[in-house]
Amino acid sequence: MKLEDYKTVLYRQEDGSWVAEIPAISGCYALMPTREAALEELTSVFKMIAEEYAEKGVPLPADTTEIVHA
Repeated sequence: MKLEDYKTVLYRQEDGSWVAEIPAISGCYALMPTREAALEELTSVFKMIAEEYAEKGVPLPADTTEIVHA
């Protein structure tokens, strides 16, 4: 699966920093000072996690994230 196959959640914290995460994959998130930096870092984190799964011969989990209030 590719990054584009997953829903990404992006939100701003009280301190002004941004969080980008893929809820379907445990630990796949990035916390950065800007929205753009958070999305860029999330891409790197996703690639790292995907490589770890591939090395173990385990498929990435399916995206079961449902957007309820958007």
